[in-house]
Amino acid sequence: MPTALITGATSGIGAAFARALAARGDDLVLVARDTERLAESAARLSEVYAIEVETIRADLSVREDVLKVAARLEDADRPVDVLVNNAGFGLHRKLLDPDFSLHEYALEVMCVAVLILGGAAGRAMRSRGHGQIINVSSLAAWLTQGNYSAVKAWVRTYSESLAGELHGTGVTVTALCPGWVRTEFHERAGIRTSALPDWVWTDVDRCVAESLADAGKGRVISVPTKRWKAARVVADLMPRSAIHWVSRKLTRSRD
Repeated sequence: MPTALITGATSGIGAAFARALAARGDDLVLVARDTERLAESAARLSEVYAIEVETIRADLSVREDVLKVAARLEDADRPVDVLVNNAGFGLHRKLLDPDFSLHEYALEVMCVAVLILGGAAGRAMRSRGHGQIINVSSLAAWLTQGNYSAVKAWVRTYSESLAGELHGTGVTVTALCPGWVRTEFHERAGIRTSALPDWVWTDVDRCVAESLADAGKGRVISVPTKRWKAARVVADLMPRSAIHWVSRKLTRSRD
């Protein structure tokens, strides 16, 4: 059976990836910080889908833990066919805040860890001639909303660059760039969403299903749902001055 490794696998988009991949028969390696939630998720997925589930407790801001996950990705005796770099969190912190610890933590978890794990998976998959890497970015990558936009823009560009290096090897790289997805993500980040209309939201399982379909087709950028695909096209065509105006409006609406 194919094996998929998912970071941030016990909640939100990561948990949805775990369900979708298990449903199609993939064995799983779940990576997260919470040992208890990892055990609960592994037991449930194994029972419901009759698959093998391995867990790795890791804090991806800790280099030793990241390297432990990287070593699992490069273990030739236990190949990983799909990597989902999903671990992350909402970053509702001003760039001018003198306490930059949360920004530093975000860069470690959502940039440095993605770089290390993507490289480990890419090397291992290239040697076997097949594999998929999915990095969770965001449509925020097209905006200029603080460090979160900067982080997700990095993930998008990194994914495009890695896809270029792996072109022709049988290994694909896809940046998942969703709009608003219904998970606990925004609540945990302290981001107010009550004023948002229902139409902006994307069901998390649909988001994952469309991204897996795009990855299967070798698409480098995956934007789930037609409405958010249209928004991406508009953002590509807008002058940067307009993007800056929209970003300022959105940022102020959350303050």
